[in-house]
Amino acid sequence: MSTLPSSDAPTGKQPPSVYTVMLLLAMLFMLIAVIAMFVELNRWGPDYYKTNTARPTVMLTTSSPFLG
Repeated sequence: MSTLPSSDAPTGKQPPSVYTVMLLLAMLFMLIAVIAMFVELNRWGPDYYKTNTARPTVMLTTSSPFLG
């Protein structure tokens, strides 16, 4: 039989499995990635939503079908 005698019962917790460690590492790296994305958004993003200063230009040539 594979049962342990009552005097040899395990008393401590089992160490975390490799999958638990991989899950924790993935969560840590995803958190770092989200923080890095917010840093980049604050670095490049202030002008992203301000489109009132944008002046789009249109160029029409003589061979354009829109001239008629």
